[in-house]
This record gives sequence, structure tokens and C-alpha cells, in this order.
Amino acid sequence: MLDEYFARIRAHRNNIHRYRRLLKSNLSDVERQFIEKRLTEEQTALESLSAETFPLAFGLRKGGGHAGELGAEPRTTGGLIC
Repeated sequence: MLDEYFARIRAHRNNIHRYRRLLKSNLSDVERQFIEKRLTEEQTALESLSAETFPLAFGLRKGGGHAGELGAEPRTTGGLIC
């Protein structure tokens, strides 16, 4: 089951990279709009799948940290650690 999630995540990441590479090429306005829309859809799908697969998320600390710290702290929502 986890292998399926990883395969889907990998497919979305590959699509995102492909769309970003295409956006660097010479495209018509219609082609560019289509690719941008697909890129947004793939990014949304990847974020959703990642949140489903890895429900515990860590945010990066702002302002750096001290030596020996991991540089991440749990994100909280309404007093609950998510």
C-alpha cells in the first residue's frame, strides 16, 4: 500500500518537473495557460497525497536556530499538534 503512495507521489513530482521544463520553452499563450493549469493541478494533488501519506508535518523555524537544534518544530492548529 505504501509503495502505491510512493509511486503516485513520484508520478506527480515527475509531471511537475516536466511542466516546469515545458514552461521554460517557447509556447503560445494557449499552451502556456494549459501547462500552468496542469502544473497547479499536479501541485495540489501532490500536496493532498503527501498530507494523506505523511500526516505529521514540521514547519521550518524562522530566524535560524542554535547549534545542535534540528531547525524544525511541530505545526500547531488550535492548540493541537498536527
